[in-house]
Amino acid sequence: MKIFIDTANIEEIKEAVSIGIIDGVTTNPTLISREKSRPEDLFKQICSIVPGPVSAEVISLQADGMVGEARRLSEIAKNIVVKIPLVEDGLKAARILSQEGIRTNLTLCFSANQALLAAKCGASFISPFIGRLDDISLNGMELIRDIKTIYNNYGFKTEIIVASIRNPLHVLDAARIGADIATIPFKVCQQLIKHPLTDIGIKKFLEDYRSIPQNK
Repeated sequence: MKIFIDTANIEEIKEAVSIGIIDGVTTNPTLISREKSRPEDLFKQICSIVPGPVSAEVISLQADGMVGEARRLSEIAKNIVVKIPLVEDGLKAARILSQEGIRTNLTLCFSANQALLAAKCGASFISPFIGRLDDISLNGMELIRDIKTIYNNYGFKTEIIVASIRNPLHVLDAARIGADIATIPFKVCQQLIKHPLTDIGIKKFLEDYRSIPQNK
């Protein structure tokens, strides 16, 4: 399973890349707004740090506007993926952009039917938001299972990005199901690494090592 980092913060991206676990980046307008930089400049910088896919989201709500934005965004760097909301005009835009060879990430997916339509329209990626479903007492991971089954049934090439991840258990469940990608906030990336028994083991080993007589 590939791991993307869900952030627009340059320092977080650099740190995650230095660990060696990051395959791509997802951003959205909310994340971009926190960085107080021109979006185009930020995307250029992120793309220079991460060679994998970097999702940049359109703002337009009509297909023509989405396509125009997507074409401009795709010129920023070769690894830009255009993020498009999963609405009717978004599907229209995804079809046009797919025919032009521009990769798309259909976002704000909350049903398997939406994911089916996105794949039929040529989306490169689909982003189901599991945390937001959990928030309203639905099972987000059931959605991932349904999408995985449908895509396997028909041989769709659209990759599943498990999004709105809130904790390490979401990552584990995504991997068990066989999702292509999990996009993870920096905080969760750090939580994946840590385990209290690892810390206890290191402390014990160091204490025991200090008790060994040293040659003089």
